[in-house]
Amino acid sequence: MTPWTETCGQIRPLIEESDGAAAEVHHLEITDAKLHYHERTDEIYHIIDGHGRMLLDDEEVDLKPGLVIYVPRGVKHRAWGNLKVLVICIPAGVLKDVHEIGEPPHTA
Repeated sequence: MTPWTETCGQIRPLIEESDGAAAEVHHLEITDAKLHYHERTDEIYHIIDGHGRMLLDDEEVDLKPGLVIYVPRGVKHRAWGNLKVLVICIPAGVLKDVHEIGEPPHTA
């Protein structure tokens, strides 16, 4: 499937809702995601390559290859940097469960 720009960055679904799976898996290239949350979806980010930071509500986390971050539903989050990430979304249907909030300040 051809990647497209979404809230988090350049997204390429590997397993998506239309596959009938219980979860989705996306490959993301993130440079400056928009602040958002999910009402019904938990996400697990696995950093494949690159470095950056992630805001989880009021906490900032350094991102580097090999790190796994759990983002529970309801947590406002965004990432920035130069990142390649696998994101597992549980349950499927995450693209219908994105609620953008706007742009918060962040530390470079």
